[in-house]
Order: sequence, then C-alpha cells, then structure tokens
Amino acid sequence: MTTLEATLALAQQDKRVCPMPQAWQRLYKLLPNTHRVGNGWEPPLPLILGAWDFSTDHDKRLRLQEHLRWADAHQALPAVHQFLSALPPDQWHCAD
Repeated sequence: MTTLEATLALAQQDKRVCPMPQAWQRLYKLLPNTHRVGNGWEPPLPLILGAWDFSTDHDKRLRLQEHLRWADAHQALPAVHQFLSALPPDQWHCAD
C-alpha cells in the first residue's frame, strides 16, 4: 500500500525539490479531476514555463506536495508514486 508519507519522503530524498518541468507536467496529467477555477486551475498548475524562474525551491516543493496530496485525496497516489519512483535522477530538480 502506497502512503502519502512514503510518497512525500520519496519526493524529498537526496535534496529533491520537484521533477524537472517536462516530467512535472506529465505528473500533473496523472492527477484526476483537475479543473478550471476562475483564471486558474485546481489543483494549481506546476510551477513550470514562466513560473519556473520566478519560483523559489520552497515554492516548488510546496506546489509538488499539494499535487501529491491531491493525488492521495483522489485515489491516484499509487500511479503518482510509481511515476516518481521511475523518474531518473536527471529528471529531478534538486536543492544545492
């Protein structure tokens, strides 16, 4: 059984912050029931494209955690955990 705690730990091991932008977009597509809310999305979009350069590592880590909690609440955590487990090291953005 995949737990939220195990997935959060996986996402933070080895100074990981978040997946690199293309991988993060693929992860976002695994989240069910995403939908527009006003001018934005629920859950909020990954901090990629223009947001990447203007977001801190802390912001990126918090946004990824939000996505992982969404996956847990919508029964998608096993698929998301498997995706993150298979992500090669060069597809992770890590803190210095």
